[in-house]
Amino acid sequence: MPRLLVVHHTPSPALQAMLEAAVSGARTDQIEGVEVVVCPALTAAAVDVLTADGYLLGTPANIGYMSGALKHFFDGIYYPCLEATRRRPYGLYVHGASDTTGAVRAVESITTGLAWRAVRPPICVIGPPDQADLEACWELGALLAAEVASRSGLGG
Repeated sequence: MPRLLVVHHTPSPALQAMLEAAVSGARTDQIEGVEVVVCPALTAAAVDVLTADGYLLGTPANIGYMSGALKHFFDGIYYPCLEATRRRPYGLYVHGASDTTGAVRAVESITTGLAWRAVRPPICVIGPPDQADLEACWELGALLAAEVASRSGLGG
C-alpha cells in the first residue's frame, strides 16, 4: 500500500489545527488505498522516509528558520535518503508569528538538494489560522494523498 509520511513539529495550538486539517485531508474517504503515517520530526528516521512514497512537512517559523526539530529530521535523513527518494512528491505548511520566508527558503533548499518535487506552493500562515487557512491545509493533505495514490496506480 502506498504511504504518505507526515513529518511535523507542532508546539502550538495553531500548528496543531493545521496538522489536524492536513491529516484529515490526507485521510479523506475520497482517496482510497493510501496509508497516512504521522510522525513527530524528532522521531522520524530514514527508514520512515525510505518506506514512504510522499511527504507532508509541517513546521513553525522560528527566528527566521524552520524549527530545530525539522532541521534535526533533515540532518538524519539527508544522505541515507538522497538517491532513493528523488522525484518523490512533498508538501509544506508553515506557521509564523510575523514571517515565514526564511523557514520556507530553508526547507525548499533542502528538498531541492533531495530532488523532491513540490506538489504546490507552501501553505504559509501568519497569526491564528482562519477557516481558509485550514481548508488550504486540508487540500494540501488531500492533494498529496491523491498524488501518492496516482504514482502507485491506484488513482483517486
